[in-house]
Amino acid sequence: MNLEFIRDGPALVIEGEQRLLVVADLHFGIEADLAAHGLHFKSRSTERLERLMKTIDHADPDALILLGDIKHSIPSLTRQEYYEMPGILETLRSRVPLIVFPGNHDIGIERFVRDDELKPRDGALIDGVGYLHGHMYPAPHLYGNLIVIGHHHPLISLKDEVGCALQAPAYIRAGLDTETREAQDPGSPVGSTRVLFMPAFNELAGYDIFQMVKHPFSPLSRGMNVNAAEIILTDGTYIGPLNSLEPDEDD
Repeated sequence: MNLEFIRDGPALVIEGEQRLLVVADLHFGIEADLAAHGLHFKSRSTERLERLMKTIDHADPDALILLGDIKHSIPSLTRQEYYEMPGILETLRSRVPLIVFPGNHDIGIERFVRDDELKPRDGALIDGVGYLHGHMYPAPHLYGNLIVIGHHHPLISLKDEVGCALQAPAYIRAGLDTETREAQDPGSPVGSTRVLFMPAFNELAGYDIFQMVKHPFSPLSRGMNVNAAEIILTDGTYIGPLNSLEPDEDD
């Protein structure tokens, strides 16, 4: 298995028997929700789709995995999503086969996605790698493998000794604590499981990694072995262990 990081997605290519392009958290329609909260942006759906199409052309995959939260509004569809989603998905499938793992924001996505494109919400194995959005427990058969998830929108903030700051989307690679699922499935091979938390493709979505660690909001982030977690930038640059980067309380 080979992993290729695409900075200008951000996106990930995982190549085994198939060459799969993986993107997470597109959140088409987010602008309508922001407007409802007083933040007004012109729809960036066209630009976001163009960036995704360029990523597909660059990666030349056998299939595109959409790792959930393709749309944004919950619990229903907005007018923006209703009119934009059919054209977005048809543009994508005209270029490459789609594999869709629904996220918590994807209520109603079934009306736009074909049955043969849709995967279970608790995930599936493809070429020995587990995939799901990340807002719920993975299916038991995913444990013991690499599991790739979205949902968390990880964003790293770093400062040097003179106060210059870097804020960028990033991946978190971590194991799971061995007690993660003992109450639900004592036989799961949790100890050998590795989880790769993907950054959001949507340029307006990001959540500070250290806040995610302090206030986890999903089964896998609650079960993450923080002491063994590592940070990787979107171009594949290895930053280091998470616990070596945690800011001082005085910062």
